[in-house]
Amino acid sequence: MTRSCFVTGTDTEIGKTLIACALLHAYRDKGLTAVGMKPVAAGASRGKAGPVNDDVEALVDASSVAAGRDLVNPYLFADPVAPHIAAAGEQRTIDPSHIVACYRQLAALADVVVVEGVGGFRVPLGERFDTADLACRLALPVVLVVGMRLGCINHALLTAEAIRSRKLVCAGWIANQVDPHMQRQAENIAALDDLLGMPRIGTVEYLRPPDAAVAATRLRLPDQLLAG
Repeated sequence: MTRSCFVTGTDTEIGKTLIACALLHAYRDKGLTAVGMKPVAAGASRGKAGPVNDDVEALVDASSVAAGRDLVNPYLFADPVAPHIAAAGEQRTIDPSHIVACYRQLAALADVVVVEGVGGFRVPLGERFDTADLACRLALPVVLVVGMRLGCINHALLTAEAIRSRKLVCAGWIANQVDPHMQRQAENIAALDDLLGMPRIGTVEYLRPPDAAVAATRLRLPDQLLAG
């Protein structure tokens, strides 16, 4: 059993980083040490100490354990494009074994590692390797972030099917409101509760600016993510 988890989503730009940071806060509120991990990130700006990715920095800020950026984010690419395309453009290869090794080092530093995927559940990381394969390598319970907007039911059901087909444990799902004008949101959430077959960990309203500490108060960590 592990308290750590793998955070995936129904698409890109649906708030995975906000939720991953909120989970870190929620674990910390339970008295556990927690560190975030973003194995692959695409899109970097120039910082004082080198390339910087906003998602990675948010995870670092939300963590209670300090860890090297080389462990938290083993692969950072400059262009904000699909990771396998970014890697090819920089003549680099994403090695899943290296990611797993970095994860294990982080797991030795903290009670909990919250691993945030990139994009949706099946984003290619190489010719024959994607984020679903990475989730299998890590063998962590999966938390599904559903961006609440038109089309989310189909996307959520397809993602849940892909997770289960790989024999991964679905620890729960989180409804994250990304469209403040979404019609019939409550009915969509009710439908997902009926159809997904996993507990809803929480519902996070549209937050501007995004605030992980506030989002954490909307979550209820299931026993599965607290039993170590």
